Amino acid sequence: MTLRWLATLPFIAILLGIPFVNRVESIVLGMPLVLAWLAAWLPISALIMCVIYLCDPANQIEQPDTGNQS
Repeated sequence: MTLRWLATLPFIAILLGIPFVNRVESIVLGMPLVLAWLAAWLPISALIMCVIYLCDPANQIEQPDTGNQS
């Protein structure tokens, strides 16, 4: 299983998580819980995409062979 499935996590959290956090009386840092939920998932999504990018073998830098066998 590849790490690319992690890309579905922000989609699921933002799209399907909204009905569960949609509360008017809950306040987080002065924002309603649903707005704080969406604001929190913006940097989380960026971190997930960064992890996927760094772990993807297609993005690995290959070291050139110098032919020097010492």
